[in-house]
Amino acid sequence: MSYRNKTYVAFASEDINNYRMMQAWSKNESIDFDFTDAHSLFIARDTSKPETIKNNLRDRMKNAKQIVLLGSATARRKGSNGTSFLAYEIKVALELNLPIVIANLGGSREIVNGFIPEPILDAGHYTMSVSFQPKIIKVALDNYAATFANSSNTGSYYYKDSTYTSLGL
Repeated sequence: MSYRNKTYVAFASEDINNYRMMQAWSKNESIDFDFTDAHSLFIARDTSKPETIKNNLRDRMKNAKQIVLLGSATARRKGSNGTSFLAYEIKVALELNLPIVIANLGGSREIVNGFIPEPILDAGHYTMSVSFQPKIIKVALDNYAATFANSSNTGSYYYKDSTYTSLGL
């Protein structure tokens, strides 16, 4: 088994600008946010066959210790349809039992079931929903994801307003 030290960011293709924003946060020295991006491994060209792309996605996810899902209505639809690459990523994340932080692109701090793909909800997978902001995503990656494996929690959770207030959000 490979050493799991990466963060895998899953998103609907329509939300790629938000993924790029996360990469920019990571490179900005004045923002305390960093992650080792699993997408930097096993690069597949856009012209690759779907089977090749899926194999590369699985290899990337095998190196991930956690997932950030960019939550949106589009992500829910595509992650639930059973045929998209995002649906495949969700399936693999559940198979590998990876912690999933749902970064709500709509800005909500709470659970937005309209942003969470049905397979995650149906499985009762323990997730943490946060707003799409570097400070709170970092807290979720440092705390929720780090304790995920030893938790008996199931279903969707979110941080109380006091956590956001303590971060100045």
